[in-house]
Formats: sequence, structure tokens, C-alpha cells
Amino acid sequence: MTLAGWSDARAPNSAGGAAPNFAGVGDAFAEAFADGEEIGACFAATIDGETVVDIRGGWRERQQEQPWTEDTIACVYSTGKAVLALLVAREVSNGRLDYNAPVARYWPEFAASGKDAITLSEIMSHQDGLVAFPEGTRREIYFDWDAACAVLAQMTPLWPPGSANGYHPQTFGFLVGEVLRRVTGKSVGALLGAFHDGQDIDVYCGLSPAEIARVARMQKPPRPPDLGDINEFKKIAFLTPSAIPAGAGREEWMAAEIPASNMHADARSLARVLSPLANRGAWPGGELFIKPDVVDAALAERIRGDDLVLPFHLSWAAGLMRNINRHFGPNENAFGHAGFGGSCVVIDPENRLTAAYVANKMSPHLVGDPRAVRLIDALYAALQN
Repeated sequence: MTLAGWSDARAPNSAGGAAPNFAGVGDAFAEAFADGEEIGACFAATIDGETVVDIRGGWRERQQEQPWTEDTIACVYSTGKAVLALLVAREVSNGRLDYNAPVARYWPEFAASGKDAITLSEIMSHQDGLVAFPEGTRREIYFDWDAACAVLAQMTPLWPPGSANGYHPQTFGFLVGEVLRRVTGKSVGALLGAFHDGQDIDVYCGLSPAEIARVARMQKPPRPPDLGDINEFKKIAFLTPSAIPAGAGREEWMAAEIPASNMHADARSLARVLSPLANRGAWPGGELFIKPDVVDAALAERIRGDDLVLPFHLSWAAGLMRNINRHFGPNENAFGHAGFGGSCVVIDPENRLTAAYVANKMSPHLVGDPRAVRLIDALYAALQN
């Protein structure tokens, strides 16, 4: 699809393109810069797998020395969990994984401490009770894949698996990543590498020095997120020293594979890589990446309830939030995932649409960042024209 060139004086270094009828998305994007809400950002959307919006603007850092360009990537934090959902669906489609199978079928050591019956579906929907590493775990463990997985394999669940959902900020990536490694022989970063050439998709988990040179610097949010009333699960997931990585510099952190929280990407690549989930498993042009019945299984509700960690009533599919709270646009039948600081993705099979927002001025919103909501609303308004 041919996009009309786009730029707006309100957004410095603005560039990109939008299909006819989508000019309002560019207006919403520029307004955020005019209001001082952005340093640098990008937004993209696909319909039927074809890009209809791909815009960017601003700066790669607060000092405003390096423009945000077409090859800029940024950390998307937990938005990367949506990419993990895609990778798992692919392996289910290939017959290597089964959502309803016990994880111990693929990872025998995981059966320890009463976890032999926990299914892949329960891990994908945050039901397994392994919400975080045990208190006192050394923070350097995030940089030692085998050690991290060994701790999780021996850990006792913090609640009866399958009885409730409790969001896993960090451990989700190791749990899912190890299952993928056991059946493919490849790490998450290596699996993503298959997209870099054939599909021209810039989504990474573990960066090379050349890729690090393209990364936008993140500005931390002005205040911590609102977790609601603190319970034991929120405390261990977010508020203990072992809840976040430590013991490494910025470049070592970017080079590591911590799939739940340090994927790097641009919006165009996120919207593109997730498009099979909105298009019955197909890439643009019709090549099947995931079988349609597996897409249905990936998007089916696995559990619904008040989350033990996030302050929301949530409905979980296999790695994606179902849009019951309309954090991802006006269609309650859509799906999405958000990341710390504001990034997010939307997957809407009814409209064959995907969208992604990436920025480096972080906000305290856990999900539903107003900047992203404004862009998504403008996108849906354009669909009505």
C-alpha cells in the first residue's frame, strides 16, 4: 500500500506516512509533542497485514541531540510479552507445543515442588503462581539464563496453580522462553532473528553493539505506578530488591536476554510481526505463519478475575490481555499488551488490525497510557470514514 508522506511542525523531526483517511492519527501524534508529553516516539498500524500508518518524531534522548529516525529502536518492556505469545502460537501450530500439555512434558525439571500438572496455558495466562523470583534471590540472576530457570524449576507456587491470575512482570519471560528453547533449541533472541531479514522486522531480545547504537534513551517516569492496595504478591513482584535486575551496566543489560522486560523494537516492526494474530495466521500476501485454529486457541479466554498483582479485573488469553477494560481501543473484542512507561500493542481480528506505540518519555501508567489511547482512538475513528 502506498502511504502519503507525513510530517507536522508540532513534532520535531517528524516523518513517515499514512494512508488516505488516516491523517487524524498524525494530528493526534503531533498534539502530544505540542503539549510537551513526548521526547521521541513512533506509532504504526496495519490492516490486512499492510501498513496504513507509520509515523515517528522527536529525539532519541532528553538532551535533544539525536533525532528519532526510521532505524531508531527503544525498549518496549512488557509489550514484548505479546511477541512471546506469537512465538508460542507458532510452535503450537508447528506441533511442538500444546497449550493444554503440562510444562514438564517439555521441561522435566519444572515438575519439582508440585508443579507437574501446571500447563502451558496456565503459564501463558499468569496462573502458575511463580509471580517473581523468591525474596533474597541475587539480582544478578537475570543475566544467567540457566541459573534463573533452575530457580524457577525448583520454586513452589505462591498460590494453587489455576485458581487465580497474578501478573508476572519478569518471570514470565524466563518461563516461556525456556519452554521455547526446550522445543526449538533456540533462545528468544535467536527465534526473533529469523524475522530480521526475510520479514524486515526490527524486534530484538539481546542487542549487538551495532543495535545498541540505534537505541533511544528512556526517561524514567515522574512517579511510580499505582499498584492499588499492596498485598504479598504485589510486594514480591514489584517491591523487593530481587524484583528487578541489578549488577550490570546499561549496555550489558541491553545485550542480555530478559524476554519479559527488555525487548527492543520500533512501532512498525511490532505492528507487522503481530499481524498474523489479526489475520487468521497469515502474513501479507497470504503465507500462513500460524494455523487459524491455533490463532483461535491463542486468543481464547483462559481466565478472568481480579488480578493478584495488577490493580485491574483482567481477562487473559494465551499471553495477551483481552480488551474488556478498553485499554486498547473501543473494540472490546480486541486484544493487547502494554509495557512499563507507556508502550503498547493492539491486535484486533474483527478489523484485521494491529497497532503499536513506542516512546522514550515514560509515564507512570501500567496500561492505558493517555498518549497511546489518543492515537488508538484516532485510528479507530479513521476506520469509520
